Amino acid sequence: MQLKPTQIVNQFFLLLSLLLFISCKENTPVSKPEFPALTFDNPDANGGAWKTIIIISPNDFLVDIPVNFDSEEYKQELAQSKSAVNQRTYAHEVAINYWASGSVLRWNQIARELVAKYNHPPTEGKKPDPTKPMASPPFAARAYALLSVAQYDALVATWFYKYKFGRLSPSHNGLKSSLPETNLPSYPSEDAVIAAVSYKILSKLFPAENDYLYNKALEHGNTRLWSGANLKSDIIAGGKLGEQIAKKVVEYAQNDNFENAKDQDQKWKEKVGKINNAWVSQSSSKSPPLLPLMGLVRTWFDKNEVLGNPQPPAPPDFKSEKFKQDIDSIKAIGNTRTPEQKRIAEFWADGVGTFTPPGHWNKIAEELIRNQHFTELRTAKILQQLNRAEEDAAIACWATKYKYFFPRPTQVDKEIKNSLSVPNFPSYTSGHSTFSAAAAFVLGHYFPQDSSRLKKMANEAGMSRIYGGIHYFCDNEGGKMCGEKIGKLAVDWGK
Repeated sequence: MQLKPTQIVNQFFLLLSLLLFISCKENTPVSKPEFPALTFDNPDANGGAWKTIIIISPNDFLVDIPVNFDSEEYKQELAQSKSAVNQRTYAHEVAINYWASGSVLRWNQIARELVAKYNHPPTEGKKPDPTKPMASPPFAARAYALLSVAQYDALVATWFYKYKFGRLSPSHNGLKSSLPETNLPSYPSEDAVIAAVSYKILSKLFPAENDYLYNKALEHGNTRLWSGANLKSDIIAGGKLGEQIAKKVVEYAQNDNFENAKDQDQKWKEKVGKINNAWVSQSSSKSPPLLPLMGLVRTWFDKNEVLGNPQPPAPPDFKSEKFKQDIDSIKAIGNTRTPEQKRIAEFWADGVGTFTPPGHWNKIAEELIRNQHFTELRTAKILQQLNRAEEDAAIACWATKYKYFFPRPTQVDKEIKNSLSVPNFPSYTSGHSTFSAAAAFVLGHYFPQDSSRLKKMANEAGMSRIYGGIHYFCDNEGGKMCGEKIGKLAVDWGK
């Protein structure tokens, strides 16, 4: 079921009356929510002037002027909202609690769940289904980045119009909300914007999930009415604004060259044939490597800086003493692997069926953010910087992998005992190290009290691949160098 933008906006939140009257009133008390409702210490009143990424100016988007409080139209809408609140059901309360804890984070969770669902290699001999993409680490990094960027740009525009119109929440006019009162203007609704833009982006990335995502977005928007936090016009305005900005982000995604990363013509074979001791697939089917042209995908930050100096040095020569020491160390770990080393390897594995290393760092970010009192806008700002850094880390790392085609340790020495499955792409540099160093740098900037701990986590994530027997120390060192550079680019952009 693919809906046109106007259909989405019209249906998005206008099914309210039907949903209310077909739902039975239940007296069961609502259990304590998983997380408390979102409150914030600072409303980020200047957020409408924050630097955007894809959109040029919030002024470029159409948002209708809200009606006056003393108009008959407003009074009728207020009366309808009071009726909706009075007929709230147990199911509505559960949904309200779910979304009220922070909808940017909730949609990030949904994205991670979808990545895990689709993070499986294609069935051998079966033609790929474009509606069911393989959510590999680079795919996942891109998905998280597109979602976060769309949410952030949309919320900057939302804040611009909130403070332009200054419409007070309906609680100032006698409508009691079940959610904490804030001094943030209510028009347009930030939740409606987030729901609309998140649905649009994720349904493009995961087409087979369109119906599921539409229903989640519909539920999300309706909770603002069931709770009394917004009027219908707040929500419709937000839905329309989200649709407009999502369109811009989808256009960006259609032109970022990711589709060509799959290297359908298998040009990688020409290059690998010229390299001595080059990587070869260790999968049973000897399938082509993952995304050989990922290094040509459009970067979020300056391409020359992402892919330029300082670059990881070339991996050591196979005949060098450095390489001999490296391979001997990996072999020794395999022969004496401790329970703690195995635990670390498994904790950071993030392989098939998981939300990948970038998703792991999004989960860490969520845990840090939930300990703060941030607006949806500030949360989106942190996540877009994290996830743009993660996608650029993937681009730079994969460019290096397919520059050198460095073999995995288990290819060089068949006696190495690995505890993790060997990924189907070259070894140098380590994706885990690159992703983790970039993430730790960005999050350490926003959470300086946790900076030291985050660096230790990033180092452990890098070492986990060595403990698992599938990477060299040089892979780890090169990835860390690249990741920290890209993390700094992301932080500098935010300044």
